[in-house]
Amino acid sequence: MHPSATILRSGTPRLAFAALLVGNLALAFGPWLVRLADVGPVAAGFWRLALAIPFLLLLTRAAGQSFARPPAALLGVIALGGWFFAADLGAWHAGIRLTKLANATLFANVSSFFFAVYGFWIARRAPRPLQAGALLLAAVGAALLMGGSYEVSPRYLRGDLLCLAAGLLYTGYLIAIDRARETMAPLPLLTLATIAAAPPLLVATLLLGEAWWPGDWTPLVMLALGSQVLGQGLLVYAIGHLSPVVVGLGLLTQPAIAAAIGWLAYGELMTALDWVGALAIAAALVLVRLPKLAPAAP
Repeated sequence: MHPSATILRSGTPRLAFAALLVGNLALAFGPWLVRLADVGPVAAGFWRLALAIPFLLLLTRAAGQSFARPPAALLGVIALGGWFFAADLGAWHAGIRLTKLANATLFANVSSFFFAVYGFWIARRAPRPLQAGALLLAAVGAALLMGGSYEVSPRYLRGDLLCLAAGLLYTGYLIAIDRARETMAPLPLLTLATIAAAPPLLVATLLLGEAWWPGDWTPLVMLALGSQVLGQGLLVYAIGHLSPVVVGLGLLTQPAIAAAIGWLAYGELMTALDWVGALAIAAALVLVRLPKLAPAAP
């Protein structure tokens, strides 16, 4: 059985779930920083990765985690994951500027459900009633949370479709990372995936003719350190210790955080439905971590 088949993998550190939540907190600020950047959306994705690479190399060395010449097959999986990630960032960053922030966060997080479904597929079993209930509760919570600002119209349709495509591509990245984490430490893995993803984004930036050299580096540095180094770093670490079901539901905390960012940055008030949605997501995260949800020992 694949290691991801368990809800909490054997020897799970107590901080793994906290790392998942903190990582998602950092990632939730990404769309706001993309909008603040004075370069094109795809260029913002490139700088997010390029600026993060030196920090990831230093952290990998400081942590004593070695690259140790991964096998060719593993390098192929990492490269594929990096290409999925590059396509995800390009589509999502473009969509962020063509639709509402709430729409972009909601559509991009379809990866939550697909990654959870992947977890059940590799375990070769259907979700148990409480697992299915947790997924349904999280879906309802996300819909309620974004219900006040969710809008599908001709004005936003292109951006919505780009963000939806980004969510599907991000699922491919998560699956590749999940497979590679079976045998590779988190920091070398994230560093190699970041290196693989940066060149395609640079090529796309030049082909699209986007403005690529920033006048203000602050949003891009914050994007690199917050979203890529901290956010992705903690997420890749958590993926090695938590099942796709838990990680998928954890990703759904991002819409809740995005709503809070909208309230703080743009004065968008949280309605009663917003609070109900946030509580539903929190309840789903509690449900999925109950001991009953762990499959019986073989």
